[in-house]
Amino acid sequence: MAGNLRKRRNISAVDIQEEEVPSFGGADSSSGLSEPTSDLEMYSKEVLSQLIHDNLPPTPNNFTLYFDRLLEDKSEALRKQINTILEFEDNSDDEKTIELEKSLKAGFTSIKSILQVTANLYKNMALMEKILAKRRAELGNSPDAQGVLSTITSLDQDVGKLNNILKKQVDHMKVLYQDTANVVKNVDNETIYDNQFGIYNKRYLLSKLEQEKNLIEEFHHTSSLITIELSKEIEESISNQKALLLMTRTIARLLMKTSRRSDVVAHYGDGVFAMVLKHTDIDNAKRASERLCELVSSSNFFLAEKEIQLKISIGISNIDAERSVEETLVCGLNAMEHAYKNDTEDYSVCTKDSQE
Repeated sequence: MAGNLRKRRNISAVDIQEEEVPSFGGADSSSGLSEPTSDLEMYSKEVLSQLIHDNLPPTPNNFTLYFDRLLEDKSEALRKQINTILEFEDNSDDEKTIELEKSLKAGFTSIKSILQVTANLYKNMALMEKILAKRRAELGNSPDAQGVLSTITSLDQDVGKLNNILKKQVDHMKVLYQDTANVVKNVDNETIYDNQFGIYNKRYLLSKLEQEKNLIEEFHHTSSLITIELSKEIEESISNQKALLLMTRTIARLLMKTSRRSDVVAHYGDGVFAMVLKHTDIDNAKRASERLCELVSSSNFFLAEKEIQLKISIGISNIDAERSVEETLVCGLNAMEHAYKNDTEDYSVCTKDSQE
């Protein structure tokens, strides 16, 4: 990957005037920098200008956040053009970690299958011993079968030896399996991926909330958290747990579909999802919630030829540097619970953050 990176331009000697942002074109004879020559370059300049206007350091992380946020207001043609370019980029480190976690768990599953097959082989060998013992007893009642009986006895001894060897190997495989299980368990304690829903897990969510809280304390920007769950009226009307799980997974996929690259989509637990909306105030979080509710409501689910319109409840809270991550989560969960109880609202803002 390092070989594909373009050499960074030396701009340390360039004198940047206040409210003035250089473009990213080639050098010219007057300023050393030319005007942008493509839509992407013009948009990148706009993103950098907005960062400076909002008094935020133009770090790669902040640039990515603003790059995604400002793109929402651009034309569909420009969004499609830029998204096409982004698809050719390499996966992020988090995505690579997720792929590693998937591979590790798949390998553990394979080891478990090998152990199961070996255990079945051991059982079959034990069954063969019993069959040989039964046949030997039957031949023992026949006086003219001494030769055959001798052969079966010899075979029985050979099978017994093989069975003992196999038993030791199975016991050794059990030890190896347990060691592997312990390794997987230790890795699982540090994972960031939720296999059931295909999104980040609670551990990753808490770490990102803590990180965003610290960034807000340092740079004084605004970010929001929304918590989402399948509406309780749907949960209470359907007794089929498998169908409820499929509906919940559908919600998770729709969250991923509607989220920006800078958003963090995670499973908080028990079918409750959360989205960290970086550099997003309450009003914009409301608009994001409205779009999400519309997207979900347009996705119908069929159960035994019965069409069910999906519906969610959303709680919105501000990520405040003055309160803990746990308090922010409780604030969002309480707002979500309020949305449950109000039939006229699909989402609700935490009372501590609502604007009077």
